[in-house]
Amino acid sequence: MIALINNEYKIDLSKPVDISIPLTNNEQNPIAWYQNLPEIEPVKMGDWIGKVSEGKSSTNFNNIFFNPHAHGTHTECLGHITRDFYSINQCLKQFFFTAELISVEPKAIGEDLVITKEQIEIVLGENSPEAIIIRTLPNPENKKHLNYSNTNPPYLDEAAAIFIREKGIQHLLIDLPSVDKEHDEGKLLAHKAFWNVKDVNQVNKDARFTCTITEMIYVNEGIQNGSYILNLQFASFENDASPSKPVLYKIEK
Repeated sequence: MIALINNEYKIDLSKPVDISIPLTNNEQNPIAWYQNLPEIEPVKMGDWIGKVSEGKSSTNFNNIFFNPHAHGTHTECLGHITRDFYSINQCLKQFFFTAELISVEPKAIGEDLVITKEQIEIVLGENSPEAIIIRTLPNPENKKHLNYSNTNPPYLDEAAAIFIREKGIQHLLIDLPSVDKEHDEGKLLAHKAFWNVKDVNQVNKDARFTCTITEMIYVNEGIQNGSYILNLQFASFENDASPSKPVLYKIEK
């Protein structure tokens, strides 16, 4: 099925490319920020169990306990770092965007691995998409199952985040648990730079309220760098972040 986006970009809706990581309650699930595994368990009320295989229910009826920031692909708004409450469900009202997928090998700086402005600038070139998708190298499949806690993962340099903002890019997607350093004394320099938040206690009027960051995606080796249409799907939680399902569509010639 062919669709036309903005009367300009032709995509085949029968060929989606899902770059999200599914949420599970076993060791296959990625973890960050010192959390335990997600919990997916049937409801229990007295001797009734919400699980068909237990023979006491006609339906499977599970409770799920998870943290969107720690347990998989999620999309967040600037409410992630502000004193006042802002909801991803209110900030993001459009869901299709032009996107550029790039691959970058973070640079060793001291004890850190950092994605720099120069790297983004070179790979992105003259492109100014609405969304940028950063695949870090190397890119083993076990990224989908890592426990990132206390491992000092790679992160985005503040200057790189400023460059992305100044290019007019509205949506930043990355295959890391955070755009910022794991232990950064709460500075959150890349988050603040991307959203143009100058004071988390009183958000400036020119902060980027409709822009988003999506973390913990996975883009496998078979997906080529280049231009796509991004469908940024998420669950309708009134929260600073929601589990999400970014889907790419190759632009048809």
